[in-house]
Amino acid sequence: MRILILTLSLYCTVAVNAQNRTVENRPYTDLRKFHLGVLVGTHVQDIEFNNVGLHSYLDENGKTQQALITTDQDRWDQGFSVGVLGEYRLNTYFQFRIAPALYFGTRHITFRNLQPDQNTEEATYKHEELKSVYFSTALELIAAAPRYNNHRPYVMLGLNPMLNLSSNNDEIIKLKSSDMYLESGIGCDFYLPYFKLRPEIKFLYSLTDCIDQNHVNSIKDKSIIPYTTSVNRGKSKMIVLTFYFE
Repeated sequence: MRILILTLSLYCTVAVNAQNRTVENRPYTDLRKFHLGVLVGTHVQDIEFNNVGLHSYLDENGKTQQALITTDQDRWDQGFSVGVLGEYRLNTYFQFRIAPALYFGTRHITFRNLQPDQNTEEATYKHEELKSVYFSTALELIAAAPRYNNHRPYVMLGLNPMLNLSSNNDEIIKLKSSDMYLESGIGCDFYLPYFKLRPEIKFLYSLTDCIDQNHVNSIKDKSIIPYTTSVNRGKSKMIVLTFYFE
């Protein structure tokens, strides 16, 4: 009986160890000093506007008028991104990554005029679909845990300067031609037989005011001036899910 129990115990121990050990795919891939890859992703974006409240402006006739308008991006709008990456190995646990990418998206902006309409005596609404295309060059530091079988989790922190490629003077709210984001996130390396897949989620928050305050001077349609001047500052933020193929 003792021999049977000992045999079963030994069998269970061997079985557990066999389950914990797996064949490592691409065992030397992390030893590369530098490598390239591609990325695709999706994101949601929002802007935190600072509304000025009741304010004065000059209408198309040069007369001073007052307006009380609130401006808000009333939902998180979705977009997608594509790009490439280059990653430099600093040591066993740290890597530096640069990832040029294009971010495509649309922001749904709602303006609420709180001064009642003369006919309905109710607040009126105005909407704008603010399309955006950004070229970004993310500079990121990655701190990775030791590899376990075919997985390796990590955390990252970085700066992401972006260029706005889509702004024009016909918009009610015009975003600046450039912005700077602080980003942080987590991810995990999955070592597949032919490549490494790296899903990552990160959070981006703008470090600068993203609203072009000089836009009011170049507006052709003067009727939108009270809406343009309803905000004096804006901070953009994004949540990004990216898949890296390396």
